[in-house]
Amino acid sequence: MDTARWTEVDRYFADRLRPRDRVLTESVEAGSDLPQIQVSDLLGGLLGVLARTVSARRVLEVGTLFGYSTIHLARALPVDGALITLEYSPEHARIARENIERAGLQDLVEVRVGSALETLPGVAADIDAPFDLVFIDADKQNNPGYLDWALRLTRPGGLIVVDNVVRGGAVTDPQSDRPDVRGTRAMVDALATLVAEQRVDATALQTVGSKGYDGIVLAYVR
Repeated sequence: MDTARWTEVDRYFADRLRPRDRVLTESVEAGSDLPQIQVSDLLGGLLGVLARTVSARRVLEVGTLFGYSTIHLARALPVDGALITLEYSPEHARIARENIERAGLQDLVEVRVGSALETLPGVAADIDAPFDLVFIDADKQNNPGYLDWALRLTRPGGLIVVDNVVRGGAVTDPQSDRPDVRGTRAMVDALATLVAEQRVDATALQTVGSKGYDGIVLAYVR
């Protein structure tokens, strides 16, 4: 099987389970000049389902891009919910804000601009309750730092989701000098320690689809 078949299967399920709507279609169009590294339709749907499963009221997202996954997550929140999303690029953040407003979610979502490792201390200082779900989908070399902050900021019983962890299979190479691989491996090693300490329950899922071969990590905070 190849990417064309995986994409066909993705489309089959998305057409039936995640029918596209105007807002999501227009958000993709608005971000067409940006890197097309947003989550797939089905992974966006999974994020929404996971947020509802943990009865999320407060969500943190690291890596906004043009707000596609943000919209999926925010739609799963109650009317008094809140989502903070962190984006390095001011231009990406501008487009994301427009997409979020088009979706009618501007009262639920706050986009903060800057390096996430620099803005996360401010998030920690500003919130009055921990997050129910944290979604990490930013520069992979900093995954260990993002995981550390996610653990500080997620309530017991909450969920941490990390995207793009397989790196085309390169995650298994201990000799890799790629920053994205080294960062991902360091994050997984940190999680392994937390599992051994019974601080989290974690698993990883390999995925194939319209985005090719990849995977996610899910960690339940104990």
